[in-house]
Amino acid sequence: QVQLVESGGGLVQAGGSLRLSCAASGRTFSNNAMGWFRQAPGKEREFVAAISWNGGTTYYADSVQGRFTSSRDIAKNTMYLQMNNLKAEDTAVYFCAARTRPGVGGLISHTTYDYWGQGTQVTVSS
Repeated sequence: QVQLVESGGGLVQAGGSLRLSCAASGRTFSNNAMGWFRQAPGKEREFVAAISWNGGTTYYADSVQGRFTSSRDIAKNTMYLQMNNLKAEDTAVYFCAARTRPGVGGLISHTTYDYWGQGTQVTVSS
């Protein structure tokens, strides 16, 4: 059974930092891109960041570019999202996701991901 488990969410003041982790089990995603999405109350799920199979290339939404950094440890089958200079508008449930298809086409679309974590709440107080 494939599972993605996020951790690291919480409550932080504006300007603060959090580091999210996404641990995969049940299969390896060492040959596949992985991504982070978020969903705020009453809003659609939106792309946040993605990382290529070997971690060599990363992609970010304009809203988080320069503040968030995605990385992965292939040996640990784990992906990370370092979030700095957090803003109130970053408040959302954050989900990690993994793909089974090769390549990086369609990374910003949640429909191209096959496995999802349960989500972790990030709340930024202003």
